[in-house]
Amino acid sequence: MKQRLKAGLLAAGLLSTAAVSFAARPLIIDDADPLDFQKCKIEAGGWYEKNGSCHNWDWPIGLGYGLVPSLELNLGLGGTFQQQTEIDENGCECINSGNGLGDLTLNTKWQFLEEMTWIPRQAIVPTIKFPTADKNKGLGSGEFDYDVTWIASKSFTEKVGGHLNVGYSFIGEPSGEDVGDIIHYGVALDYRIVDPLQWVGEIYAEKELMSGTDNIIMCNTGLRWILIEGFTLDAAAGSHISSAGPDLTATAGLTWEFGFTKKEEKR
Repeated sequence: MKQRLKAGLLAAGLLSTAAVSFAARPLIIDDADPLDFQKCKIEAGGWYEKNGSCHNWDWPIGLGYGLVPSLELNLGLGGTFQQQTEIDENGCECINSGNGLGDLTLNTKWQFLEEMTWIPRQAIVPTIKFPTADKNKGLGSGEFDYDVTWIASKSFTEKVGGHLNVGYSFIGEPSGEDVGDIIHYGVALDYRIVDPLQWVGEIYAEKELMSGTDNIIMCNTGLRWILIEGFTLDAAAGSHISSAGPDLTATAGLTWEFGFTKKEEKR
């Protein structure tokens, strides 16, 4: 279920570890704003998740590029480390761990509608997850996953914005395992406290479409700090609201947006 949680939520529409950062760091919920044409983005950070006796650390890197106006292309990869305490057949505690590369993810964000007076700006994000993580170490499913997420964003005032995500994940079923597709959804708010500092918060959920599975509902809150133009630091932490889901999640990282401009030739 932990791997399924990540598959559904992390792109709130992301099909990778929650840390692979196609979402608007440090949130799971994404915004409907693609990169400007020919602009680049690098996202990096750390993600920690505690679920019972299982601890998971991820170190994702996301690369983005404004391919054409209103269309952004993203590539994500990172490392992962998992550790779990179990009771063996003799009643003794043992620690199982594994580390390696995570799954590779590729997506595009297409903003098909700009914001108008009462209508939010909207985007569609299709995502594919490539099974590059080591299944034998328990770091991935070894199968391709696919996701499509609809995003709506609205600026309520100069300081306050809201975001809504609804998505569906098509989960590849490993041989001998019974898994279901996932529907995921959530809302987020951001508030600019002062010019360089922004508070962010969200509630997001997922449901694996199989009988007997529980809804997972999580909350998350944090800060973004614009250190200099184009360079933002962030941190956030969260936990489950429903009975299912990780006991604790935490992340910290950065986003660097930049562009390359050609100097005009002197005549």
